[in-house]
Amino acid sequence: MANAAPQHDYHLVDPSPYPLVSSIAVTVMMVGAVVWMTGLFGLPEGTSWLFFAGLAGVLYAAFGWWWDVIKEGQAGYHTPVVSIGLRYGMVLFIASEVMFFAAFFWMFFEMAIFNEARTHIPEMASWADTAAAWSTWPPRGVEVLDAWHLPLLNTVILLLSGTTVTWAHHALQVGDRAGARMGLIITVLLGVMFTAVQVYEYYHILHEDLFFNEAAANSGLYGSIFFMATGFHGFHVLLGTIFLAVCLLRLLAGQLSPEKHFGFEAAAWYWHFVDVVWLFLFAFVYVTFG
Repeated sequence: MANAAPQHDYHLVDPSPYPLVSSIAVTVMMVGAVVWMTGLFGLPEGTSWLFFAGLAGVLYAAFGWWWDVIKEGQAGYHTPVVSIGLRYGMVLFIASEVMFFAAFFWMFFEMAIFNEARTHIPEMASWADTAAAWSTWPPRGVEVLDAWHLPLLNTVILLLSGTTVTWAHHALQVGDRAGARMGLIITVLLGVMFTAVQVYEYYHILHEDLFFNEAAANSGLYGSIFFMATGFHGFHVLLGTIFLAVCLLRLLAGQLSPEKHFGFEAAAWYWHFVDVVWLFLFAFVYVTFG
């Protein structure tokens, strides 16, 4: 009786090492990042091996965990009830991501709208140089990017990728595997292109000292907010590109069908979320307050 097939629609997963492994690996990776940037535990600043060891553990756990989920779906464990739970889980995950980016926008708007008020706080009296730098937004000395060049190009790239991933999704729903394959290939290539443009943009900012120069010595808050917001978005684009690339490989392997393709559907949801976040970043960080 212990090995009998379950007589219910729920999936009781087998014991897995990946939750514990991923938790340990993430901790090691974050501690390694601190060691790399500042030094810790007797290790000198610039020591990077601990960070990459943690990163390797994260990648191992992610691959193994996701592979187990794929095998469970192929084995028929993803019943309609389980599929509903997977959808709720993805919706809640995206909602948590919305809150994650809301914190960055809140920080940016706080300084962009009320920056001058900060210069009149009594405690700021002893920080005359900083108060002077923050009296305008962007702070004095900061050379902002032209929103209508590389940022606009990346906006076009992401908007186009949103249409191609929708094309691929609808093609798969009607059984057009060739159309789904082509739409996914184009989407993945556009994701890679977006990342390449952002890397070039960052190189330009850092190489030209646009945000962190002598004239902007006391205004580093702008650069910090900019890199945190756009950098984490770029990281999400990279993850989304990997997500879609895995879906493409599964499509080529014949694992996705018009009836069973929630992995791809979740990837499409995630990609559209990334698109929307970028529109807000472009509209406010680059254009309105840039």
